Amino acid sequence: MRRKLAAGNWKMNGGNAELDDLRTIGERHSAAAVDILICPPFTLIAAAAQIAGSISIGGQNCHAAASGAHTGDISAQMLADVGASAVILGHSERREDYSETSDEVRAKAHAAHAAGLIAIICVGENLAQREAQNTLDIIGGQLATSVPDIANGENTVIAYEPCWAIGTGLTPTTDQIGGVHDFIRARLEKRLGTGAGRSIRLLYGGSVKAGNAAEIFAVSNVDGALVGGASLKANDFSPIISALEVSANAS
Repeated sequence: MRRKLAAGNWKMNGGNAELDDLRTIGERHSAAAVDILICPPFTLIAAAAQIAGSISIGGQNCHAAASGAHTGDISAQMLADVGASAVILGHSERREDYSETSDEVRAKAHAAHAAGLIAIICVGENLAQREAQNTLDIIGGQLATSVPDIANGENTVIAYEPCWAIGTGLTPTTDQIGGVHDFIRARLEKRLGTGAGRSIRLLYGGSVKAGNAAEIFAVSNVDGALVGGASLKANDFSPIISALEVSANAS
């Protein structure tokens, strides 16, 4: 059984004051039936790891190199050294704003694995690609190039995030989400083998909130969520975690 995962991506938000919400989430869900991961800005990772309790802490990006003359970058080993256990890679905002390629994402995933981090590899289509009915072609290509051959359920998570639904309030239908997640599962099993391919958790990301979480978590091959803005506040993220726990207990 794949253990469900509620992951929060704080993006470029949050300061020391927001650590109170992290502490509250940990207290409310100290015996959660699901895994909880928060990825705050780099500046908060060390402090967050000290107070997180049962919550895991991750980074939002890393460099493919272990060290070197890369001003302003962070290596996977540096994340691990300050208490991170995972790192988000290939988020649509990185692919779009910084022109990150799937080849670069794969190199970063190898670096994450070498440092003992779980690589949360993001894939997804934009609105034009969705409207042109190219969604599965786009995602198939991203999976083929972004995911290392050594990926398995212990070192890798895949997050499907339709770019047009991130922060917009728009959400795909459950049939659309299920179609993509089933496609990802089939591709992973074909490439990596049934064991490894079936063990990798698949998260949905894109305007997940308390009001739609239960419906999304009931979809085939949805093992949790990668949540953006709603993960910043305990009162917003906690109901999503609780909905995932209900889903986990029902499965």
